Amino acid sequence: MKEIVMNGLLKIASKIQAQRHMSAIRNAFSLMLPLFITGAFSTLLLNVVLSTTTSGMSLAKVDGFGWLANFSPMFEAANYATMNFMTIGIIVLIALELGKSYGHDEFILPVVALASYITLTKTIGVIDVDGTQHVLKNVLPSIFTNAQGLFLGMIASIVSSEIYIKIVKYKKFEIKMPDTVPSNVAKAFSVLVPSVITILTISAFGMVFEMIFNIPIYQAIDLLIQTPLKGIMTGLPGYLVTVIFTQLLWSFGIHGGNVMKPITAAPFMTALAENEAAVLAGEVPKNIINHAFNGTFIAVTGAGVTGALLIAVFIFSKRKDERKIAGLSVAPALFNINEPVIFGMPIVLNPIYMIPFILAPVASAIFAYYMTKVGFAYPMYITVPWTTPPLLRSFIATGGHIGTVITEAMSILLCTVIYTPFVLISNKQNNNQEML
Repeated sequence: MKEIVMNGLLKIASKIQAQRHMSAIRNAFSLMLPLFITGAFSTLLLNVVLSTTTSGMSLAKVDGFGWLANFSPMFEAANYATMNFMTIGIIVLIALELGKSYGHDEFILPVVALASYITLTKTIGVIDVDGTQHVLKNVLPSIFTNAQGLFLGMIASIVSSEIYIKIVKYKKFEIKMPDTVPSNVAKAFSVLVPSVITILTISAFGMVFEMIFNIPIYQAIDLLIQTPLKGIMTGLPGYLVTVIFTQLLWSFGIHGGNVMKPITAAPFMTALAENEAAVLAGEVPKNIINHAFNGTFIAVTGAGVTGALLIAVFIFSKRKDERKIAGLSVAPALFNINEPVIFGMPIVLNPIYMIPFILAPVASAIFAYYMTKVGFAYPMYITVPWTTPPLLRSFIATGGHIGTVITEAMSILLCTVIYTPFVLISNKQNNNQEML
């Protein structure tokens, strides 16, 4: 049975990891991390240090520190330039990654992908001035540049890149210039026809789609894909399914986080971006499950909350080998690195520790979800680097909410309780083997 399950999981994981488009999406989100963190850091400073209007505590509200508010425009601009343009960055990076995988690293490809995407958007905005609505032409509303545009952007980038690359490989449309023409000019002409065909094809598809279905393609994507998928992935039942599958992959030595990232990244980042926008607008964030929640309650001290296993080993284990490995694993665990535990304890292919490795993060997620639901913890709205130590992580992700920090500590304690019986079973098994 173990062989059947392992082979099945290996096949699924290998297909997802090797799939060209999934890999491009995963790499694009990883490369965007510096921008996500810049935007999150700006949000944190705006709310905790620089704001004089926020409902929470801010340093600028303290007598003598009001001058700090003068720096707000700088961080508002940085936040807008990063979090409100994440879709643009993802489009460019997916196109670059796909081009690289096909051996086409020309810089025009991401520009073509971006132009193709914009042909599918609505370049008209409406602004209300003193009760009168005015139509603005030739503008790109933020719903197409921020997290709301992610799914359409990802699809447009992949499809346009595929069309462009196939036409370039066909070579029938390549315009060859004489050798006397400068190389940069000759290269531009060689991809002229593929670029034109790609952009016009995507634009024509968008126009025909709206003519047939009487709805713009961006609204159709939102109604049929983005909203339902976000609802499933950020709802507790659907989220727990992804947690269980991620932990199962890890249990067989496969990096579950990397395999699931192409599926979870967009819904989680969209939910987090919505929370951040709500906080900046002076509202209470609503999305409990998001990118920061996942890192804080599922991957704290490493996937499976294995820091709890280390605590249980130090308190209850009498096995010298386990205590030695646990001692070597403490420092990496403080920065959420747990390969020494997963492969050293080991957890991989070890039935005794595979069970709590799956159960602990599930219990942690359920506990943290309902603690947030009742208001003890606060919905997270700030992106935090994955190496941020436990407790500090929840403190930063919520702008300093102590209830959430306590919830994270209690989640680790809960996981320790779950791991403890299995540590005792491991001890007993070892004693029986020594007697034999």
